[in-house]
Amino acid sequence: MNLTHNDVQTILKIVDAAEHLEEVELVHGGFRLHVVRNGRGQPQGLTITQTAVEGPAASATNPPSASALVAPTASRAPSVAVSVPEGVVAIRAPMLGVFYRASAPGEKPFVEVGQRVRADDTVCLIEVMKLFNSIRAGVDGEVIGIPAENGSLMEFDQPLVLIRPS
Repeated sequence: MNLTHNDVQTILKIVDAAEHLEEVELVHGGFRLHVVRNGRGQPQGLTITQTAVEGPAASATNPPSASALVAPTASRAPSVAVSVPEGVVAIRAPMLGVFYRASAPGEKPFVEVGQRVRADDTVCLIEVMKLFNSIRAGVDGEVIGIPAENGSLMEFDQPLVLIRPS
């Protein structure tokens, strides 16, 4: 499996959204991506290298040029703290990634406010590098809030869905 330009852009979006992440190094086949932040949370350096790759796959693994890898401004989740009322369970992001309320654009959302859910019901998806991770409710109850915005980058442990257990 080869990384595409879009894969690298997605990785950079995730790194850009991860305010507490200082350094990332990704090695995939002959591709190496190394991103370091300075003390103010801004990308400080970006190093992209490719080692020699033998065989017919070598030409397909050429990474995009460093000049093409400008971290785009991504839709971020609100930085305001979400208040979780007493007795309410916050389903939190288990990883950095993009939050989706439905399985595909135009599809019905997994859950709506006021809906009753069971512990094993999927309440949303988190996408990381084109891999979609189903997030389960983990508790039986009623959805009382969805503080995450569809299509936003979520940080680890950020509240996605609020459920009042029953």
